Amino acid sequence: MYYRVFSKIYERAAQKMCLECQDFIEKGSKILDLGCGPGIVGKTLQDFFQTEVIGVDIKDKRIFPIPFEIIDGYQLPFPENSFDVVFISYVLHHSSNPLSLLKEAKRVSDKKIIIYEDLPEGFLSKLICWLHNLTFNRFFQHQNTLPFFKSEKEWEKIFQEIGLNIFFKKRINNFPIKKELFILIN
Repeated sequence: MYYRVFSKIYERAAQKMCLECQDFIEKGSKILDLGCGPGIVGKTLQDFFQTEVIGVDIKDKRIFPIPFEIIDGYQLPFPENSFDVVFISYVLHHSSNPLSLLKEAKRVSDKKIIIYEDLPEGFLSKLICWLHNLTFNRFFQHQNTLPFFKSEKEWEKIFQEIGLNIFFKKRINNFPIKKELFILIN
């Protein structure tokens, strides 16, 4: 119900993501939408890039009928190099094991991993990230996982440890929450 009520807001945000990523995703690329939620971003990616998108998540909350598989949150049910792009939009901070997901994203990605993440930098941003985690996890995911919000520098260190190279990054202006777009390559 929530996603249907706010779908237009999410669709506008997804369109903006497509515009921000158009230099990094080729038309026709095979894309995995990791943590696809309602499928709004996946459907928008599919239409914008005229491509095949497969969504995965721990629960089926789709309001758009993109191809979909339920995952356990740790492993992805695809062979190595199955996708040109793995797209992870504001998901890692909700995951019970984000490092496993990143390693799996690297394994199934042939070329790029695109990540959007909230950054808890500054008092107001930290407070909003904490409140977001509390409400989203309890009311929408019905779980009590601890948040995995990291600063830009902490994410960079994690990517380096996993063997992912930052090809491009951009701070997304969305006061008061700080957000970052990372384009990673294997």
